[in-house]
Amino acid sequence: MTQFDRPLSYPTTRKIDQTDDYHGVKVPDPYRWLENPDSEETQAWVEAQNAVTFGYLNEIPAREKIKQRLTQLWDYEKYGIPFKEGDRYFYYKNDGLQNQSVLYTLTSLDSEPKVLIDPNTLSEDGTVALGSVAISEDGKHMAYGLSTSGSDWQEWKVRDIETGADLSDHLKWVKFSGASWTHDGKGFFYSRYDEPNEKSKHEDVNYYQKLFYHQIGTPQSEDVLIYDRPDQKEWGFSGGVTEDGKYLIVSVWQGTETKNLIFYKDLTAPESSVVELINEFEAEYSFINNEGPLFWFQTDLNAPCGRVIAIDTNNPPPLSLAGDDSQGKFTEIIPEAAETLQGIGILNNQFVASYLKDAYTQIKIFNLDGCFVREIALPGIGSAGGFDGKRHDTETFYAYTSFTTPNTIYRYNMVTGESTIYRQPNVDFNPDDYETKQVFYPSKDGTQVPMFITHKKGLQLDGNNPTYLYGYGGFGVSLTPSFSISNVVWLDLGGVYAIACLRGGGEYGEEWHQAGTKLNKQNVFDDFIAGAEWLIENKYTKPAKLAIAGGSNGGLLVGACMTQRPELFGAALPAVGVMDMLRFHKFTIGWAWTSEYGSPDNAEEFPTIYGYSPLHNLKPGTAYPATMITTADHDDRVVPAHSFKFASALQETHAGEKPVLIRIETKAGHGGGKPTAKVIEELADEWAFLVRELDIDA
Repeated sequence: MTQFDRPLSYPTTRKIDQTDDYHGVKVPDPYRWLENPDSEETQAWVEAQNAVTFGYLNEIPAREKIKQRLTQLWDYEKYGIPFKEGDRYFYYKNDGLQNQSVLYTLTSLDSEPKVLIDPNTLSEDGTVALGSVAISEDGKHMAYGLSTSGSDWQEWKVRDIETGADLSDHLKWVKFSGASWTHDGKGFFYSRYDEPNEKSKHEDVNYYQKLFYHQIGTPQSEDVLIYDRPDQKEWGFSGGVTEDGKYLIVSVWQGTETKNLIFYKDLTAPESSVVELINEFEAEYSFINNEGPLFWFQTDLNAPCGRVIAIDTNNPPPLSLAGDDSQGKFTEIIPEAAETLQGIGILNNQFVASYLKDAYTQIKIFNLDGCFVREIALPGIGSAGGFDGKRHDTETFYAYTSFTTPNTIYRYNMVTGESTIYRQPNVDFNPDDYETKQVFYPSKDGTQVPMFITHKKGLQLDGNNPTYLYGYGGFGVSLTPSFSISNVVWLDLGGVYAIACLRGGGEYGEEWHQAGTKLNKQNVFDDFIAGAEWLIENKYTKPAKLAIAGGSNGGLLVGACMTQRPELFGAALPAVGVMDMLRFHKFTIGWAWTSEYGSPDNAEEFPTIYGYSPLHNLKPGTAYPATMITTADHDDRVVPAHSFKFASALQETHAGEKPVLIRIETKAGHGGGKPTAKVIEELADEWAFLVRELDIDA
């Protein structure tokens, strides 16, 4: 007898008498004890749950075949976009199945590449990952951060690029920070937190970030504090040196709010203080470059789809640019367009701007006075990124991908406008066998929502196709076309792959984002549910054949939709999701998400949050879809207690025969830096689960 022939027996999860009062509403929290991931009881619970989950997965005949197919397809060379500092080029490359990509350097594009750092040699199981990297302007030194087991915490070191040897520098307690070198190459700016409690560093809240300068060859204890705000515990600081080396631009962020402040420091006057250029959280400002004291910014100030402005710091504006009267405060260089401005830089003394048009990329070039020059022709409806470099560079590199086009690196001549393929992967599949279309469907309130649908050519619209609907819908994140080996395997199983570009994302600018936040969050779930209904109505699939998936904020999406419309879906795959919306702000960086979700401590926002919180909307006696929750035992972004508590409550309330499983990865975090081997194993388990639960012939 197999697992499929008998009801699953889930571990008994102890319940405690814990009730909290939220503005007069009594809310029980019987699984509070699972918030401690290191207790013996929690660890025993993890082992017991994994035993049930892997016992179930091990009996799916197609699982090993799927894993072999994933491994076979995954084994191809993957190149990152080359970038240049000093007289050197740098790029990442993965030979195919390496757990971590390797950073190479070369002195010319035709020279022999040299390994600069291979993270695969730093641990036996590939769980030490290379995070942020910063190269000094002369190309002689590299500052780099290392993350262990997927943690957001990074330890930074400095490497001599010529010799490959590390210097004595060792910086700790760095999180949510890059590094930016001064032009003399003697040191760099970075941000860090105070040393946390060692035992609870993966759960404790992160407050009071500080901006430091580190001089190479000195201990961290001697780092110079550049800026902090003891009166603003939620403020974080990102410091970047301008290309001319004259200024330090400090972007001040507060949580995940898309609005920020801009301060700066004159580096030509070492004793100068930090100047507050914009000190009101009124809009998003991204520094582009400068012409001496003239600073260019990308901003959504009174322009939700973005524009480019210039501010003369010799004639500084008031500390706020908001308001109808902008006369004299700044100069508009590139006005807002119908498309969403995603990013912009300067190459060949021209602006190179990346736009999103209905969630796919357009690249446009403008002169510094804002006059349009040309649009760069891309291979199709897909995503392009890169175009990095210095202000006077006449060449750059970019990557292009689509749902059926693997990430291809192009070399672009800024003078002639010519693109040539620099690196093209060789993947064992034929893109001509598949097709992608974009559709627009009405949400509950009539809003038109875009959705990409990819499948094998010749698909029969008979309502019987296994369909995987993916979404995110939050934090201004845009879902754009990209290639995935995992999705190729799904398509080869006869599956339909659909991505819905929900409100809360950034596909149509800041208004689209705000339409899915705080009291508007239900719009996101309505958009996703409407996408599922459209796929069913148009005969792509039916509820028994429809799976929904998403990670992090997308895990919340899946949890909310499966609790609101359990009959609409055949399977659900919520990954590292925010499931307990009443306590998300009490762990690590969760407090920062109140700008997106609102706060359960706010009496006006509580009813909305409580009304969709996945953990609190499970109803006893309800038949829920087949569910496999995925998380990691030490995710320090979305702590695993979210998934632990949701799984326990779902197993208790679920009345159907479909399985409710939780797959808990060990020595892993939120997903960043996860070794290739672990990624393949997890994907094989997810597809095997869907093969079984959606009754796919594999």
